[in-house]
Amino acid sequence: MRNTTRALGLALLFVAVTGCGLPEVLGDGESAPAALPIGRIQGAETVSPYLGESVDIQGVVTGNFVAGMDGFFMQDAVGEDDGDPTTSDGIFVTWPRGSLPKVRRGDRVRVSGEVTEIERGGGSQTAVKAAAVNVLGRGAAPVTDIEAPPVSVEDWESYEGMWLRIKVPLTVTGNDGLLRFGELATSFGSRQFSPTERHPPGQAADARHQDNQRRRLVLDDNRDGEYPGTLWFLPEPLSAQTPLRAGSVVHGAEGILQHMMGWRLQLTEPLERIEQAPRPAVPELPEGIRVASFNLFNWFNGDGQGRGFPTARGAANVTEMNRQRDKLVAAIVALKPDVAALMEVENDGYGRSSSLAQLVAALNTQWPDAGYRLVDAGKGPGEDVMRVAMIHRENRVTPLGEPRVLVDGVFSSRHRVPLIQAFRVAGGDAVFNVVANHFKSKGCTEAAGADLDQRDGQSCWNATRTQAARELDAWLKTAPTGEPGKGTLILGDLNSHAQEDPLRALHEAGWRDAFAEAGVKQPYSYNFRGYSARLDHALLSAGLLPHLRAAAEWHINSDESEAFDYQRQHRDASWYAPDPYRSSDHDPLVVVLDFGTR
Repeated sequence: MRNTTRALGLALLFVAVTGCGLPEVLGDGESAPAALPIGRIQGAETVSPYLGESVDIQGVVTGNFVAGMDGFFMQDAVGEDDGDPTTSDGIFVTWPRGSLPKVRRGDRVRVSGEVTEIERGGGSQTAVKAAAVNVLGRGAAPVTDIEAPPVSVEDWESYEGMWLRIKVPLTVTGNDGLLRFGELATSFGSRQFSPTERHPPGQAADARHQDNQRRRLVLDDNRDGEYPGTLWFLPEPLSAQTPLRAGSVVHGAEGILQHMMGWRLQLTEPLERIEQAPRPAVPELPEGIRVASFNLFNWFNGDGQGRGFPTARGAANVTEMNRQRDKLVAAIVALKPDVAALMEVENDGYGRSSSLAQLVAALNTQWPDAGYRLVDAGKGPGEDVMRVAMIHRENRVTPLGEPRVLVDGVFSSRHRVPLIQAFRVAGGDAVFNVVANHFKSKGCTEAAGADLDQRDGQSCWNATRTQAARELDAWLKTAPTGEPGKGTLILGDLNSHAQEDPLRALHEAGWRDAFAEAGVKQPYSYNFRGYSARLDHALLSAGLLPHLRAAAEWHINSDESEAFDYQRQHRDASWYAPDPYRSSDHDPLVVVLDFGTR
């Protein structure tokens, strides 16, 4: 059942033509086929009951998207719908650019054509593939005011193709499609989280997924092309002052509902206004040893001499590399970690021209008192083009012995090789271990067998990631550095959400989530297609728990549009700044440990 009211569309200031509109021009003895109400064509199910049949429909153009989508939406005129609230009164008509006659919003039209279903990204949009379109005059169609999401995701079906006006605020839950596709993921209510961030795979996670889908609505710019020149629907252009971060709130969304890659509103009007979510300041942290984890978003430096671009990953040229470096340095210096585990660093050795050495040099130039040094593993670790790495402040901690790596088992391929180093706290005798990790991603290339997507929310390679978690735990229990000290801190991009199998395996082995122990509510470090979750984790052995003072994430990246990153292609030059915001696609995290009196 619909939980909204339909109102006369004030945006279409046209007078409805009396009766059924102006007649078509017919030959002698001909009569026009009866026009069916659009609701009859749509039906109450996902697929039209008239699929594959030729039909005639009549109504009012509510959205002319011929230039951007090779078609237009039309809707039954006021008073001409089928009277059934379970069937939609709007429909898409395919009418490629250049077709005649040209139609305008507000035209009363008669369409003859075949009923089809356009399937894309799991959505199915009922449409009429027009063979003929006749403009009969001008008309008015009703707009439907939406004041709450439907009871279930299936109930959106009764609005498919209709003109909607959203009367309540929507939360921007993701902007990763904004720059490329001109779209925003929004939600009725609060930000949306990936189901397996909150629940183990199973019934509760499935329920979360259904609720996410019910409340989710993508706002789109009514164009199918990539990298639009303008984002016409924004009341203010993107800028450092109006970055349209996830968590922002938009008002006055109006457009036509489409079922393509989920439910989306093809906008017909600019948004009325946006309450911008502010960019967060650096976290305020207590005194202690700061240990951070940061995925550096493919930090590659060519040959280290300003040449060698493009590389396998990262910057396309030396200018982009310098821009990326400046943003990374700004983020790290602001957090002031005493030890930092780093991911997605070019695997090019440890010499002066290496990506890691040049990052350390830039950090010490920006913050001369930092005293950063790199942890030199000699080779690698691993054979992948990128690796994990570690840096530390020599006046705050001292490395003990040589770093160790795990190259056996599942870490012989797929995963980046873990790197562990023991440290002694300056001015005392407390020793602790830090291990940097980067598990196999969720991408499905080459996945087979148990590593295929099991449709439980954990995506591909979950079996391999779970085995990696078990083998990592077994290795760490052998005290590979020979300095067990107070305990060990697992850091890094585990490419798993908090309630997925790899993290649950580590929890069952005794590792404790630093954010849960510190009482942090709803942590997240990454946003994918509008869903927030953690890929980046900090896990403590039991011995470190008494020394935990704080855990924090700095949301400088996951909530930001990619428009503000270091790249130049498809970017406005005014968007870039050598600041921490969108220095990566992952948020950095930091854990504070206190060994002073405990």
